[in-house]
Amino acid sequence: MDELMTERLQLATDRIRRIEQEDTVPQIYLDYFRKTAAFILKMTELVHSLAKGEGDCYSLEKWQKMNYELYSDILPENYDTSYGNPAFAVKELGEVHGRILCFLYAEIRAMIVDAFEGNLEDITELCELFIEVYNCFEEEELPTYRQIQQILYWYVSDYSDRMVTDRIREAVDPSLDFAVRLIMEEDLSDLRYLYKFGEYISENELEMARYLNSLPQEEIDKIASVFTEGYRIGFVLGKKDLSKKKTVNIRYTLGFERIIRRAVENFREMGLQPVIYRAAVHSVNRRQHERIGYQGAAANKQYDYDHKGDSAVYLDKAFVERKLGVIRTAYEKYKELAYVHAGPACMETFGEEPFVPKNRDAAYRLSEKQQKLAVELANENMQITNRYIRGEERSFTIIAFPVPEIGSDFEEIFRETVKINTLDYQLYQRIQQTIIDTLDTAVAVHILGKGKNATDLTVRLKELKDPRKETLFENCVADVNIPAGEVFTSPELSGTTGKLCVSEVYLNELCYKDLVIEFEDGMVKDYTCGNFDTGEENRAYIRENVLYHHDTLPMGEFAIGTNTTAYAAAEKYGISNKLPILIAEKMGPHFAVGDTCYSWAEDTAVYNPDGKEIIARDNEISLQRKTDVSKAYFGCHTDITIPYRELGLIEAITGDGHRITVIENGRFVLPGTQELNSALDGLE
Repeated sequence: MDELMTERLQLATDRIRRIEQEDTVPQIYLDYFRKTAAFILKMTELVHSLAKGEGDCYSLEKWQKMNYELYSDILPENYDTSYGNPAFAVKELGEVHGRILCFLYAEIRAMIVDAFEGNLEDITELCELFIEVYNCFEEEELPTYRQIQQILYWYVSDYSDRMVTDRIREAVDPSLDFAVRLIMEEDLSDLRYLYKFGEYISENELEMARYLNSLPQEEIDKIASVFTEGYRIGFVLGKKDLSKKKTVNIRYTLGFERIIRRAVENFREMGLQPVIYRAAVHSVNRRQHERIGYQGAAANKQYDYDHKGDSAVYLDKAFVERKLGVIRTAYEKYKELAYVHAGPACMETFGEEPFVPKNRDAAYRLSEKQQKLAVELANENMQITNRYIRGEERSFTIIAFPVPEIGSDFEEIFRETVKINTLDYQLYQRIQQTIIDTLDTAVAVHILGKGKNATDLTVRLKELKDPRKETLFENCVADVNIPAGEVFTSPELSGTTGKLCVSEVYLNELCYKDLVIEFEDGMVKDYTCGNFDTGEENRAYIRENVLYHHDTLPMGEFAIGTNTTAYAAAEKYGISNKLPILIAEKMGPHFAVGDTCYSWAEDTAVYNPDGKEIIARDNEISLQRKTDVSKAYFGCHTDITIPYRELGLIEAITGDGHRITVIENGRFVLPGTQELNSALDGLE
C-alpha cells in the first residue's frame, strides 16, 4: 500500500471514528452521519482484512453473512428506511439536504467494491469528502444546498481526472486482471469464490454456479465454443482482420465462470487477452441505471433506478468540457492498447422477475438544459472512442442464458436455450434468403397488428441499383448476434411513416405497457405508454429510457425475426415477458430507434453468404457524418418487437403496387418459408 495514501486514510478514519461518537451536528442529521460513518469504518476494516488474505479462511457461511451485511441497507426489505432511498432521505433530512445527502450516501457505497479491489485512492477520497460535508453541518448556521452541492461538484470534477481515466484504461488494459485472476485461478467447485468479487450474490448466482458445476466439461466446451466462435465469425463475415487485435472485453453476470473460463482459453487461442471490467459504481462513470461490465445481482433495481439521474448534482457545461478533456487525454495515453482492442463479447442473462419502476419525486432528474448537455457529452464521447477503438475494425458478439429465478423449469429452459443458440444455421440461412429475395423486389414493407394491436406502419426501403450484386437485408445467422433468426436493413427515413404498438415489452430491463410510437418520415414524432397515471409521466419515462433525452430519434433498423423455435419455447414455458431483447427481437418484426446496425462502420463493405453486398448501411441521418459527425449518431439503438401473436400482416410492396404477403396472422405464408411454422403448430 502506498505510504502517503495509507497515512491519509489513517487520518481520515481516525476522524470518522470520532464522528461515530460525536453529537456536534443538529439532531435531525445525527443518525445519517453516524450510520454513514459506521459503514465507512466497516469498509476501511474490510480493505485491510482482505489485503492480509483473511478472506481465504472464511467459511461459505461467513462469506454469505458478510455479503448480506454489505448490501442489506438497500435490499428491498430494508429500503423504505434506507438513506439510499431518496424518498426516505428527504422525509428524514428535509427538502433542502435530503436528496443531496442521499447522493453522497450512494457514492460512498462504492467503497464496497473499492475494498475488494484494494483501491485506497477511492476510499480515501470518499472518506475526506464525507468529513468535509460533515464539517459544514457542525457550523452554527446550517449549510445551504449550494454549499454542499459545490463540495460534491468539485469532488466529482477534480477526481474525474483519475476516475474517468481509470475507467478507460479498464476497458483496454489486460494487466488490470482482478476479475480474470479470480475466474482462471479459483477453485470454481468451491462457491466461496463468488463472494471474492465484492458484488451482491443472490440465489441466482449460487444456483447458476452449482448447475454449471453439474455439467460435463464437453457441454461447457460446447456452450463456450458457440460464444467465442460467433465472435470470430463476426470478423470473418465483416472482412475485418482479427490478427491485428490483441484484447477482447468479456461482459457477463457472476455464476457463469465455468463457461467464461473456457471462453478465455478459446480467445487466447485466437491471440486475444481478456479485459473484464466491473459495471461502474461511481456516478461519473455510470450511464443512468444501466450496468455495463461484469456484475453480480442487482441488490435492488429500484435503488439503481432512483439514482439514475444523480449526475444532475454536477452536470453543467464546464463539467462536460472537463470530462471530455479527460477522455481525450486518457485515450491518447492508452491509444496503443485501444488500437488493438477487438470489441465486446457479451453473455447476457434472463429470467428474473420483470422490474416495473416507481417514479419518486425525491429522486434527481436532469433539467431540460442538463438533458441537452448529457446528449452532447454522450455524442462527443462516442466520437472520441471511435477514433481510438475504430468501428470499422472492431466487432462483437452477444448470447443469452436463463438464470434459476426463471422458475422450476430452469434446467429444461436452459437446455432449450442451448438448443436455440445452436440451431441449424444453414436451414435459417436458406429460408431467410428466400425472404430477402422477395424484399429486394420491394420499395416498401407494410406492417399491421391484429386484435388490440393497432400497429399500422409502412417502412420505406432503399433502391437497389444492381440486384445481381447488391441486397438490402442482412441474412443474420448465429455469429455476432446469437441466436440465429432475422433479416434486417437500415430503412429509408423519408416515407417511413405510421404507428408502432406493442402491448408489453421489456427494453433495457424496464417494462413498457401499451407502448405506442408514431413515426413520420422515419423520425419519432410522438410516443406514450400505459405505465403511469398521467401522460406527462409516461412521456418522460420513454424520453429518459428509450430516447435517452433526445427530442427525437430515427428508425435505425427494420427487421423480420424468424426464430419460431424461440417463440414456441417462450410460449410453452410462459416466459415471453422475461426474455432479453436479444432473443425477443428474433420472435417477430422489430424496429430499432437510434443508430443503424452499421454505425461507425458504414463505409466497410458487408456481404451476405450469397456474396451480395448489403448496401442499406446508411440512412439520411447517418449520412451527415460526411459533413458533421456530431449530427450523425445518437449512441443508442433500442429494438422494439411485435410478437407473432399480435401480428396481422407483413407484406412487401413492389414499385408497381403489387403486394406480396410474407406473414399473415402470425404465420409465415411466403412460399419457401412455411417450414418455420412447424414450431408454431399446437400453440393456438
